[in-house]
Amino acid sequence: MVDNETRSRRKERVGVVISDARDKTITVEIPNATAHPRYDKVVRRSTKLHVHDETNDANLGDTVRIMETRPVSKQKRWRLVEVVERAR
Repeated sequence: MVDNETRSRRKERVGVVISDARDKTITVEIPNATAHPRYDKVVRRSTKLHVHDETNDANLGDTVRIMETRPVSKQKRWRLVEVVERAR
């Protein structure tokens, strides 16, 4: 049995949907900006994650909150929690 403490330790991220072509799967891009240790220039990188979307709720351009979960398939390790903001 999973208690609430274990659930709250799961990682949560906020990102933008860059693909919703597949059934029950979205691709989310999570931006990351860090200062370079030597040059102090802001380096922008991003991570693409495959996310399980059971109800096909999210669309292209939506801002979504995702949560780490057990493996759903070969690439999917995250699931959709909510759509934070709809694309215009």
